[in-house]
Amino acid sequence: MKDFLLELCVETMEAALAAEAGGADQIELCAELLIGGLTPSFPLLTATVKSLSIPVSVLIRLRGGDFTSTAGEFEQMREQIKQAKQAGAAGVVVGILCSDGRVDVERTRTLVELADPMKTVFHRAFDMTADLSEALEAVIDTGADCLLTSGGASDVLTGADAIARLHKQAGGRLDVMAGGGFALDNLVEVVRRSEVSLYHGSFVRWEVTNGGAKRRAPFSRTSLEADVREAVQLIQRERENRKTLAMTMR
Repeated sequence: MKDFLLELCVETMEAALAAEAGGADQIELCAELLIGGLTPSFPLLTATVKSLSIPVSVLIRLRGGDFTSTAGEFEQMREQIKQAKQAGAAGVVVGILCSDGRVDVERTRTLVELADPMKTVFHRAFDMTADLSEALEAVIDTGADCLLTSGGASDVLTGADAIARLHKQAGGRLDVMAGGGFALDNLVEVVRRSEVSLYHGSFVRWEVTNGGAKRRAPFSRTSLEADVREAVQLIQRERENRKTLAMTMR
């Protein structure tokens, strides 16, 4: 029996189906991953929820850039959460910061309460805050169920030790999910160092053009399914190895 959860962040129905076939435990549906993700269309969300047997959460984010919110944007976010409920989403991924970069506890709490009984994840706006320890307490105060974080770093491998500290500080008051650059070539080290059991990635493939520029490779359902399956196997193996090591050290 698996003792971890792997969430795949996807933009299309085809990618969601490939992730499920590969063994992903749940989906975060979004649009425009290249700019950090935006809210997808609700017809797509509804169709994806109906087509999958695993839970589907949806990102609630209106635009790229910072994570502050005008009064008008806040009302739009409230409406999107209501639509997510109607679509049958299992959860929403939210987060608002104040102009000073701190977590906007009051307004985020309003979104969390509106989302109930759906699960709520506070997204990587958290990683933009200046004091992660203080921000974690603020996220807990919002009532969110889970925090998605790279440990304040540019990628989850660099922030793995910080994620472990946040997980320890949280002490079960909310779940901590490691995400942000989570990939096949680093996930074993992230599992080893982060000490969490929730993982989030997109497994987007990249290619280099003739001019040397890096760009996103064309989507392949077969490749994504294979990558997800390999990720599940690697995570499972590493976690089993850690259990075995812990038992021998008793």
